[in-house]
Amino acid sequence: MQGGLFGDETATENCIFCKIIAGKAPGHILYRNDEVMCFLDIAPVSAGHTLIIPLKHHDNIFTLNDAEATALAIQARRLAPIVKRVTGADGLGVHQLNGRAAGQTVFHYHTHLIPCFHGKPMQIHGRKPASQDSLADMAERLRTALK
Repeated sequence: MQGGLFGDETATENCIFCKIIAGKAPGHILYRNDEVMCFLDIAPVSAGHTLIIPLKHHDNIFTLNDAEATALAIQARRLAPIVKRVTGADGLGVHQLNGRAAGQTVFHYHTHLIPCFHGKPMQIHGRKPASQDSLADMAERLRTALK
């Protein structure tokens, strides 16, 4: 496990994303290979809000190696137009935060793909969990579009 650059923010044994990777916590997984996993945010800013993470735990961008960063970027580029199309979004925010001061709340590197709509203020973190039914429906629609 990687050490954090921001002090006490490393808690990999309790990392929710590591638990999702290991199958010890539920997640609406869209895609997984040997390097990355893509799944829906449980408290989305908007329907289709997707997270892309490395399978290997890294607290933030500062400990990723070039191959890991490349694999994450490739998946973001592959998935972004699909999320935008399936959700009917007017735009798509691609965001990544490092450290509490930057707004990071889960200390496992992740990239947000957030569908954006005219007239709706931009946010990075949702405020309430989505229903499991709506997450399951969106996950199925996105997985179908990925094929």
